[in-house]
Amino acid sequence: MSKLPILMYHNVVEDDSKSLDLSISISKLESQFKFLHDNNYKTFHFRDLENLKELPKKSIIITFDDVTECQLTYAVPLLEKYQLKASFFIPFSFVGNFDYWIEGKEKIMSVEQLKKLDSNLIELGHHSFEHKRYEALSKEELEVDFAKCNTFIKENQLDIKPVLAYPFGNYPKSNAEFAVFEKIMRENGIKYGLRIGNRVNDFPFKNNYLIKRIDIKGEDNLFRFRLKLKIGKLKLF
Repeated sequence: MSKLPILMYHNVVEDDSKSLDLSISISKLESQFKFLHDNNYKTFHFRDLENLKELPKKSIIITFDDVTECQLTYAVPLLEKYQLKASFFIPFSFVGNFDYWIEGKEKIMSVEQLKKLDSNLIELGHHSFEHKRYEALSKEELEVDFAKCNTFIKENQLDIKPVLAYPFGNYPKSNAEFAVFEKIMRENGIKYGLRIGNRVNDFPFKNNYLIKRIDIKGEDNLFRFRLKLKIGKLKLF
């Protein structure tokens, strides 16, 4: 059985002093990407995993939530520089607007910007329609959310892969409610569902709809980053 850490990033900022929580500075992000490149980590898209039974050592998936313009400005050039693949997840209702589920300060990429991304390096996936917590939605509301996503994708002719990163890492916890949620995902063609979990995954995944991601924080130094690659998040972090 292979090991597969999946890293979760959000915003990228210029100033090291503002590298906190969901925002990581360019310099810290570059040091992490350089470490992956120099230590021969192999990056994957989720579409690469289909039909694979095992992965080489030092396999990894890099993910970015929310497709903010700061990711386009600062993260994409670093992915290109170090030739690393990444998966970007889109909250479709906010495309071309701002991240109004938080403070509305970060600009979200436009359809045109999303289409110009190099698909060899960046795979696009789902991050819900309105960035609401799935646990709080009824079956009918879940179905509407997926229907709106599908309509947006079709109308804008976007190449979106069947991968869904749960907003806030949130999903229905009871077995019965999760079974309904999983059924809706399957009916909408979703093959992989991502929570947080902060642990390294075994591959093949035990459950394709409960895949764990490791939350990389802006305050993480390179030593802490390297620890997270190996074991995930420790309580002292």
